[in-house]
Amino acid sequence: MLVPKKTTISLIKCDVGSLAGHHVVPRPLFKIAQKKLREAVENGLINNFYIFNAGDDLELLLAHEKGERNHMIHELAWNTFREAADKALTLKLYGAGQDLLKTAFSGNVCGMGPGVAEMEFEERGADPIVVFAADKTSAGSFNYPLFRMFADPMNTAGLIIDPHMLCGFKFEVVDTLENKAIMLKCPEEMYELLALIGTVGRYVISRIYRADDNLICAASSVSKLSLIAGKYVGKDDPVMITRAQHGLPAVGELLAPFMHTYFVQGWMRGSHWGPLMPVGLKDSKCTAFDGPPRIVALGFQVANGKIASDDEGNPMIADLFDDPAFDEARREAVLSGTALRRMGEFEPARLGSEELEYTSMSQILDKLGKRFMPFQEVV
Repeated sequence: MLVPKKTTISLIKCDVGSLAGHHVVPRPLFKIAQKKLREAVENGLINNFYIFNAGDDLELLLAHEKGERNHMIHELAWNTFREAADKALTLKLYGAGQDLLKTAFSGNVCGMGPGVAEMEFEERGADPIVVFAADKTSAGSFNYPLFRMFADPMNTAGLIIDPHMLCGFKFEVVDTLENKAIMLKCPEEMYELLALIGTVGRYVISRIYRADDNLICAASSVSKLSLIAGKYVGKDDPVMITRAQHGLPAVGELLAPFMHTYFVQGWMRGSHWGPLMPVGLKDSKCTAFDGPPRIVALGFQVANGKIASDDEGNPMIADLFDDPAFDEARREAVLSGTALRRMGEFEPARLGSEELEYTSMSQILDKLGKRFMPFQEVV
C-alpha cells in the first residue's frame, strides 16, 4: 500500500544580529541565508524557501518532505544562523548570535535558542497557509488570537456556518514551567481552556487539530529563552503556522483578531506590557522603546511540496498586514503604547515580579537584600 507523500512547512527564526540596536535585520545577513538555502535546494534537501524578517529576527520559511524535527533541516537552519551570526560579529552588529544559546548542534534546534513552528500534512486540493512572526514579545502572545480563530464564533463565522467545523477543535496547551502538555476540546472545554491560556506567561497553545479527524490546523513555537538560559537573554519572539479554508477558518477569519491591538509581554528589555502592532514587511522594524511589538502575516499556497511559485520560480507571497484594513489596529497600538509609557516603570506598564525573575532585576534585589531589615527596626 502506497503511503501518501506529505509536505512539511518549517518556520525557524533566530536573532543573529541587528542594525542600530534591536531594530532590523540588515541585508548582509539576508544574503548569507539566501546563499545557504539556495545550496540546500540544489542539493535536494529542501524544495524551496522564503526569507524575511520580523524586526531583528531572521525568519527561514522552508518547504520540504523530511518531516518535523528532521535533523538535516534543523542543522541547515542552525548552520545558516551560525554563519549569519559570525558575519554579524565582523560587522559589530548588535546582539550578534544572542539566540544561539548552545555552542554546537545537537540533533535539532528545539531548546537551543531559535524558535520553531513546523507542520507536516497531506496536501489538499488547495492548501492556503498563513504564517505569523512576532518581535519583542513572548511565546504566549498567540494564545489570544488562536482562541479567537478556532474557538470564538464571534470572530470565526465558520464555527456556526460551516458544517465541517461544527465538530470543534482540540487545543494542545503546554505548561512551560512544568514542561507538561494537555489536550482540551472546544466548545466543550472552552472555559477550562481559557482558565489556562489566559496566563500567557506560563501556558502556551502549541498545536490545534480539527476534532473529528485530527487534521492539523495550527502550530506555534513555545520555547521560552529565559527558561533555557536561566537568565534574560531576549524575548521569545514566537512564530506560528496556520492552515485555512475548506473546513478550517477562512484566511480573513485568521486575520480578523488583529483588526484591533491587544497587549503582550515583552517590549523594552523584555520587561514590559506593550500593544501588538500588525505591520507589513516594510514596517517590520522596531523603534520607539524598542517597539511597539510587531507582527507580520504572510499568506501563500502549498503545491506539490513547495511554496507555490511564479513562472520565474519565485515563491508567491502575500504580505497580508500591508493593508489599510489594519490601520485602526496600528493607530490603537500607538495610542495604547503612549499611554503605557506615561506610566514609566510602574506596574502594570512593567511586568510583575514573577516575569522579572530572569532579568537583571534579580541582581538588583541580590545587591539590596542584606540592607532589608524587619520593619519595626527601620530607623
